[in-house]
Amino acid sequence: MPLVEVSRLVKHFVRNAGILRKATLVKAVDDVSFAIEIGETFGLVGESGSGKTTTGRCMLRLIDPTSGEVRVRGENVLAFSRRRLREARRDMQIVFQDPYSSLNPRMRARQIVEEPLIIHRLGDRKARRDRVAELFQLVGLDPTHLERYPHQFSGGQRQRIGLARALALNPSFVILDEPVSALDVSVQAQIVNLLEDLQDEFALTYLFIAHDLSIVRHISDRVAVMYLGKIVEVGDRTDLYERPLHPYTQGLLSAIPVPDPQKERRRERVILRGDVPSPLNPPSGCRFHPRCFRAEEVARTQAVDTVAVGRSGRLVPRICTEEEPALVERGLGPLHPAACHFAAVKDVV
Repeated sequence: MPLVEVSRLVKHFVRNAGILRKATLVKAVDDVSFAIEIGETFGLVGESGSGKTTTGRCMLRLIDPTSGEVRVRGENVLAFSRRRLREARRDMQIVFQDPYSSLNPRMRARQIVEEPLIIHRLGDRKARRDRVAELFQLVGLDPTHLERYPHQFSGGQRQRIGLARALALNPSFVILDEPVSALDVSVQAQIVNLLEDLQDEFALTYLFIAHDLSIVRHISDRVAVMYLGKIVEVGDRTDLYERPLHPYTQGLLSAIPVPDPQKERRRERVILRGDVPSPLNPPSGCRFHPRCFRAEEVARTQAVDTVAVGRSGRLVPRICTEEEPALVERGLGPLHPAACHFAAVKDVV
């Protein structure tokens, strides 16, 4: 049985009405489902605004979902009482994206890491102090710096403090919300290597949220690609990166630079047109169809019913604008579902 199961998770925010506008729904997460096995690192990638962080926060009930289920060890977290939720959070923790705003500037590093132990009433004062010093060493920090304030640490050191805080309660599941995006490249590698070492040592299960696909490929076992509140493709790391099926995934992978100049010149670049549509009013049918190069190719080369879309009047298959594609296997590989009516393998790396 998977450690974590997310089923039909939905989170809609209400944008309040103004003088000249009505109250509207922001569909940040819309019917998202996936499972994470014990000891696995599950990558969740996509552009900014796709709903990745909201998904992670809903899973821990840092914000309450609109509907759906999040099961950890078979129990639905969304049905927990406040007391039961506090108990459950000992087993589920999060490392936030920004190492600057996620630490209280008025608290010393020792107090920040010790706080979860105090909240859950674990150990006496001496035991807590010893545990904090142990955690500092565990994440590669000098215990002599325990009395420093966050502003006295570098960005990478602050992220290590956040990681120490998340590990204080010995969780089995940790959500890593873009933990290296605010750090220098050299520091990113150090943090990623630390995360892998800690996972091996403590049998941790990770949800790794990121928009940097090269880092996700390095650390993840399986990867889900998210677009405008929905998961559009899920696959094993190697299979998804070498045989992407969804045109959005292909566009993302095409943007990754290749270190081999000859291979870089030979490969066909995929350029995604336009911007991500507003979650206030997502497109009908397939949400990606206004930017989809595959839809244009199919409309031009296959005998399908087409319709003109956009100001340019470009033709796309009518099914793309009217029927939302299900996230299912398309006969192009086992355990590799894609939400595209015309999914096809395309070499982009």
